[in-house]
Amino acid sequence: MDPVIVVGAGPVGLTLSLALGAQGVPCVLLDEGPGTEEVRLARTVVLREDTADLVERLGAADLEKDGLRWSGWRSMRRKQLVREVPLGAGSEGSHDAGGSGDVHDFGDAGGSDVQGGPSLPAPLHIPQHALASALRAAVAAAPLVKLVPLSRIDTLEQDRDGVTVHTKGPGTTWWRGSYLVGCDGARSTVRKLLDIRFPGRTAVERHAVAALRADLPWPGEAVLHRQPPWRGGGAEVGARPLPDGIWRLDWLLPPSGELVTPDALITRIRDTLAGWCGETPPYELLDTGVHTLHHRLARRWRVQRAFLAGDAAHLLGALGTQGLDEGIRDAENLAWKLAHAWHHRGGDLLLDSYQAERRAAVAARLRAADQSLPILRGGGGLRTLVPGTVRGHDTLLADGHLGRGALGAPPSYSHSPLAPPHAEAHTTVGTPPGAPVADVRVTAPDGTAVRLRERLGQGHPLVILVAPGTGVWDRRHWLTAGIMPRLVEAVDALPSPAELLVTESYPGASAHTVLLVRPDGHLVAAFAGVRPAELFAAARAALGAAPGAGGGENGETGENGDDERGPARAPGPRERVHADRSARIN
Repeated sequence: MDPVIVVGAGPVGLTLSLALGAQGVPCVLLDEGPGTEEVRLARTVVLREDTADLVERLGAADLEKDGLRWSGWRSMRRKQLVREVPLGAGSEGSHDAGGSGDVHDFGDAGGSDVQGGPSLPAPLHIPQHALASALRAAVAAAPLVKLVPLSRIDTLEQDRDGVTVHTKGPGTTWWRGSYLVGCDGARSTVRKLLDIRFPGRTAVERHAVAALRADLPWPGEAVLHRQPPWRGGGAEVGARPLPDGIWRLDWLLPPSGELVTPDALITRIRDTLAGWCGETPPYELLDTGVHTLHHRLARRWRVQRAFLAGDAAHLLGALGTQGLDEGIRDAENLAWKLAHAWHHRGGDLLLDSYQAERRAAVAARLRAADQSLPILRGGGGLRTLVPGTVRGHDTLLADGHLGRGALGAPPSYSHSPLAPPHAEAHTTVGTPPGAPVADVRVTAPDGTAVRLRERLGQGHPLVILVAPGTGVWDRRHWLTAGIMPRLVEAVDALPSPAELLVTESYPGASAHTVLLVRPDGHLVAAFAGVRPAELFAAARAALGAAPGAGGGENGETGENGDDERGPARAPGPRERVHADRSARIN
């Protein structure tokens, strides 16, 4: 088959191309720009644990070393005291805004610690150009991804077998692909060529932003200060740490469209630093900007063989919701589905599930932000919802930043069209069906113990047996003991190749529970023991089989003659088409 064409080489397009390449699908990545990143320290991104893991797993190395995970989140408000805040995991002692570890009167300001809890690691905060550069380096080393700079599409045509696009640029030409994904941003050319509406709200929030190097009283912590008492502080100001002593400061601007002049911004910086530190400390101003946040959602995310992802499909960002985080989740969700369709020549139901799952998840995030905005910005109504608590403000504001609740937590696809019908063999574990699985330690096929997340993104489902005590056995013995031979046989009979893993324990699961997990890490179903027929039915549903169909994924025998069990195996590395082959139409 022809390669997949990805339009747009921002972080989402780069992530999608790498994810497809990792699953044996050749890609042509059309980059409108010159293939380099502009250094802008005031333009940063926040990655949750799951999205940071994904991009690092795809080869964007050293993000953890170059970035910074917040050790806490401090929410400050007027006429309160700044109290002790525990340091990050593994640290000794505690500290406060004054650095002494004691209660410290911060004049007219104060705060409370808002933590994500031990089960919710702090997010990673890095400059966007650092993320994009790391992903570009990974693309340069990926044999199945071909990046073409200075290529702007102006024509898109589809037929039964593929997609044809024309690009303008030094290498003006036509390109042929099996599928196409528009990751080309808020002003997406792909979306316009597909005639997809993009309704929503304009200028939901405006922020003045500055990146500066300074010593602030909360190393490694993010600060959110509501109603600061100094003149010109505005309704809200935040500070997020970056590497090398750099901070990003954000001031929430009034909705009236106030002009932010350079002099006005310098005054904001000095007043804010003085308000936090008692006097304005030495600082080095590195970058500034004004960001306007919009909320929009494309009506359709799929038109035949063309798809939208990232900012081309949705815009969000108010109250700390992270549009890039959602775009990377788009890429992870779509990659394994496109890979399965590319290798096995089918899957309309599977491909349709991308829009059903991801559009619903982003729409829920937008609704939660829109419902919270009047409470937090309008000044009224909060007591009706959260009687007598100021912490209600803190919690709502922190949810989007910390990655929890309706504003920030990883999505659950509980109502997915890929969810199997309930069966008596299903059992309940700590993860609901459709939610991301817990990142437990598992034993891989080669006998090594790894994190479960390290086995994701390889294009095949995972089957996990909960077997206490196997960690102390030699793998050669427990593979042939107890229920393992029957489970191995059941996994071999699944409609798509799957990987069998073993774990000592899983939250809420009893011994001999069997979990079926999608390639993107969402739970399909859990079974009480080895249930081959039910496991097979659940795997077929998760791969987009029509209900009640007796043949392949769409109820028919595939073009390659496979029966309902699908191909005997996925193509190996030597069988995959190399991306260096030309995708051009001459």
